[in-house]
Amino acid sequence: MRLRHPGGELVHLGYCTNVHPAEDLDGILAQLDTYALPVRERLDEPVLGVGLWLAHQVAAALAADAGLTLRLRAELTARGLEVVTLNGFPYGGFHRPVVKHAVYRPDWTSPERRRYTANLAHVLARLLPDDVAEGSISTLPFGWRSDWRPCHTDQAGHQIRLLGDELGEIHRRTGRTVRVAFEPEPGCLVETTGDAVRHLSDLDPRHFGLCLDVCHLAVAFETPEEALSRLAGAGIPVVKAQVSCALHAEDPADPATRAALAAFAEPRFLHQTRRAGRPATGTDDLPEALTGPAALGDGNPWRTHFHIPVHADPVPPLTSTRHVLRGALAALLRTDHPVTRHFETETYTWSVLPEPPRDSAGLADGIAAELDWTRRELLALGLSGTEPESERDRSPEPNRSAR
Repeated sequence: MRLRHPGGELVHLGYCTNVHPAEDLDGILAQLDTYALPVRERLDEPVLGVGLWLAHQVAAALAADAGLTLRLRAELTARGLEVVTLNGFPYGGFHRPVVKHAVYRPDWTSPERRRYTANLAHVLARLLPDDVAEGSISTLPFGWRSDWRPCHTDQAGHQIRLLGDELGEIHRRTGRTVRVAFEPEPGCLVETTGDAVRHLSDLDPRHFGLCLDVCHLAVAFETPEEALSRLAGAGIPVVKAQVSCALHAEDPADPATRAALAAFAEPRFLHQTRRAGRPATGTDDLPEALTGPAALGDGNPWRTHFHIPVHADPVPPLTSTRHVLRGALAALLRTDHPVTRHFETETYTWSVLPEPPRDSAGLADGIAAELDWTRRELLALGLSGTEPESERDRSPEPNRSAR
């Protein structure tokens, strides 16, 4: 959906489709019919933004066949959907029974990661609405930290430079800017905004920047104002924001709190857990934090990387980091122009919640409720709705890709 910042710029809000498992075009279209179309209707929006997740096989097929991409664009338009951002973090198999560390492979040392991201960029340049000048692709923050050596940083830098050349060629050929946004995540080489300053400051801001996932920010016990100030000081643009909340355990020594946390320990995804402190310390998964030789101490609050619905509270005594999300939204929109114009809700963990939605209608209801909550928050921060208009009546939005 489209909103208007007080400074006049369009702000795009949608939801990320990595919550759905399809990895081929027919399956993607079927899931848009099952979920995205009902979500748009529940929100009574003329156009709904979707942050598509395209696994590597379908990304390669679309990039190689402009006609196939145009078919996808036509199918999106027919459903009242539009795409300004893609999720390029999971390469594939994101809904296998066990994902865990596999989501970080291939990492940025490999040509496969670069080719996948380049394919997404070619596809996105064709999918962007006619009046949108810039698209974004979120990606993993180089790779998982274990066994990462200086030579791996050099290899990743080489792949990223090659991708930058290709993104520049896309801009020269199409007039569209596609920027790749590295997403700090607990346990990765780039876990915090401080890590981002160390590893991303030398990248060309015309092509690269940061994806601010607010759940990850909260798990690291970073505050939005400090994080954004740090990034701005280093000249790192926030290309995209993922609207998300983490689990907060104020008193992890409390037996009821530990029992509630244990209900969120599940086998598919990693749920990195951090204990408050300077720096925050933690484990790579929630079960390790609760029991075993690496169990976290109980003296300070814990936060867990579990994307819980932004509009709903977990069962007490657990709470949500919604206050961090509210602070991040305010900080991202407080200036005379938005720090970023791409916002997406990214609760991919609906299916592994202790009480997941019972059916497809329940999941559509939940996604719509998250978007409605976020829309109301953005409106309360001074954004306004936009009037429906035909494609030819829209004037192109400004391109702010350069620093």
